[in-house]
Amino acid sequence: MTAKRVRIREVAARAGVSVGTVSNVLNHPEAVSDRTREHILGVMAQMNFVRDASARQLRVGKSQTVGVVVRDLSNPFYMELARGIEDRLAQDGYLMMVSSSDEDPARESRFVRLFAEQGVRGMLITPFHNTSEQIGLLKALQIPVVLMDSISDEAKSVSVDHIDGAKQAITHLLEQGHRRIGYIAGPMSIRPCWERTEGARQAITEYGLNVDEVLVTTILDVLSADAGQAGMAALLNQGPITGIFCVNDFVAMGALRELRNRGLIVPADIAVIGYDDIVFAREMTVPLTSVRQPMHQLGGTAVEMLLNPTQGTDHISFQPQLIKRESSLLTRY
Repeated sequence: MTAKRVRIREVAARAGVSVGTVSNVLNHPEAVSDRTREHILGVMAQMNFVRDASARQLRVGKSQTVGVVVRDLSNPFYMELARGIEDRLAQDGYLMMVSSSDEDPARESRFVRLFAEQGVRGMLITPFHNTSEQIGLLKALQIPVVLMDSISDEAKSVSVDHIDGAKQAITHLLEQGHRRIGYIAGPMSIRPCWERTEGARQAITEYGLNVDEVLVTTILDVLSADAGQAGMAALLNQGPITGIFCVNDFVAMGALRELRNRGLIVPADIAVIGYDDIVFAREMTVPLTSVRQPMHQLGGTAVEMLLNPTQGTDHISFQPQLIKRESSLLTRY
């Protein structure tokens, strides 16, 4: 049997005060004396009173909930991004509702519509594909939106300079003496993946070498450890390589698994670099060199842009940083 929700008027009757006094305790506690406030809060606790957020939203005309759609919640990158969002929202008393698109455009679009139907205060999205239709819907409903890890002419956005991040990774391998480098890339339809590919190519060109002679690329449809293992196998089957750059750390974990299965030693046989610098990167048997993104700061800044749309610029870009660890540090080349 479902328990009946306790109403404000029932709390008022039990406490022997007016409904207005109970309402003040909830919304304007400074207007109630300490003694009365503590008495009413005690009655609320006894009666298991929980305020009805939907009813409050109807009264004040503004939700305290922000909808968040990320690509893949199983990836620690997005978990840390979500934590940055949550921490900043909590400062202003907002609640986060989060879902994963699983890199499925239809699923992404469905969640955007569901959140819009819930009347969220705003939306934060890491887009998997062109989001023009979703942005248009949210604008028509006057729901502010900020895109994360993306750049857009249609909405405010925060991003990371992935071209520079990839250049740092490839330049590091080149400086270590590697001249045959494998690159396990992601779908070119995803902007960060495209930018990392562009950065890798630029680094080789700026180093004065021929991209086609140095870089051996395989492109994954999904960014998972299993896909990374398959991508690593595909690269090794194309001939000898001495260094690997992976589009993210999950993919790098799969690549390392394949190298272990083949009896290859990192970095003695092959140097490996990932991207994102998730928490597991430094805890691996051979600590993983990775390009660090300011994930927590990225999420917090997106919230700031969402809640204060008239302040600041329409786009903010962060710089990544290559964190060098044992998986790529070798001097014999």
